[in-house]
Amino acid sequence: MSSRRELTVPVDVEAPAEAVWRAVTDWEAQGEWMLGTRVHVISGGDGREQGARLRAVTGVGPLGFTDTMEIVEWTEPPGNGPRRCVVRHTGKVVRGDGVFEVIELSPTRSRVLWSELLDLPLGSLGRWGWPLVRPAFRAGVAHSLQRLARLCEARYRAGA
Repeated sequence: MSSRRELTVPVDVEAPAEAVWRAVTDWEAQGEWMLGTRVHVISGGDGREQGARLRAVTGVGPLGFTDTMEIVEWTEPPGNGPRRCVVRHTGKVVRGDGVFEVIELSPTRSRVLWSELLDLPLGSLGRWGWPLVRPAFRAGVAHSLQRLARLCEARYRAGA
């Protein structure tokens, strides 16, 4: 039985897709909206390219873990096509792929899809525990995306 599990959470944002995409992929600023996480680009300029490497620290105070990642897919088509970034989690705690997609719904409205395709640790114990952990994990992702939406909408209204 596979230990990979998928979780996808959407949020609609009253702001143009390009502005939302820039906010989602501003790795160093993700701490403004991503719950308990600080991200740093460790190679690849500003991190907006395939092959860039990131390091995130997630937790509160001394309790946390480091999540290293590599961008394995970067799609930023011209025009209004969906923008997509896949980060491969390469750390000891989190393994699998994270996917951020921004889809234009109208010139001033977009949808963000945040998916995690996680390789659960601990074999059968991890598979057994996922149904218990999943609701809290989903709630944290949803909370983070709501913060992202409010941030993008405030910036858009302010003309930033």
